[in-house]
Amino acid sequence: MRCSGKVAIVTGGAMGIGRAIVEALLAEGANVVIADRDGAEQAAQALDNAQNSLVGVACDVSSQRDTEAMASAALEAFGRIDVLVNNAGVYSSLELKPFEDLDIDEWRRVLEVNVIGQAMATRAVVPAMRRQGGGSIVNLSSGTPFKGVPFVLHYVASKGAVNAMTKALAKELGGADIRVNAVAPGFTLSDGVLKNPHQLEKLQEISRQARVIQRDQHPDDIVGAVIYFASQDSAFVTGQTLVVDGGAYFH
Repeated sequence: MRCSGKVAIVTGGAMGIGRAIVEALLAEGANVVIADRDGAEQAAQALDNAQNSLVGVACDVSSQRDTEAMASAALEAFGRIDVLVNNAGVYSSLELKPFEDLDIDEWRRVLEVNVIGQAMATRAVVPAMRRQGGGSIVNLSSGTPFKGVPFVLHYVASKGAVNAMTKALAKELGGADIRVNAVAPGFTLSDGVLKNPHQLEKLQEISRQARVIQRDQHPDDIVGAVIYFASQDSAFVTGQTLVVDGGAYFH
């Protein structure tokens, strides 16, 4: 029960990696706000149990109004915000293409959600964390910027920005005892990826063979690192990016 009594917000928490993180936080005793563009309330109803409080909030992280409403809903329900997991992102719907063929509107959407969305969600919760004397922000990044993965340049660029923001925000917020860290998964068989045969065909086998631990990566493989950063186990750790990819990249 490492997160007992804590209040955590998980963006993109209705399915996939986010849903696995929500379940892990609940198991560790946290009260959780699921913030997602679709299915947040249904996910909260499906996971609700007697031990924990769980709230679902409709939220598009690329909307400032939505992220502010997300923070307000958490405060209204639980009175505080201890953890923000910036999980919402655009990836599973993308097709691998040479950078010359990437649509400019798709570029903008990827950056709006993956970069500006994380920044706005963070900005929405920081005032509450300052008032209560601290908190933890966990950004979901990716191993792709470290490896220079081709054919998803907009995605790689967005997650490189997340890694940079993690370091800069750690310095800005450290004086308020707000820790900022990132978890960088490898290619993960999330719900969205499993619905994209193009990605599976191109990336599943090559990702598996590149790992020291040669198996597929699943959402449950990521949650331990998130819980570590969300809990007091990492009370003196900030500004770090932990690559969780079965040993495909050593960082």
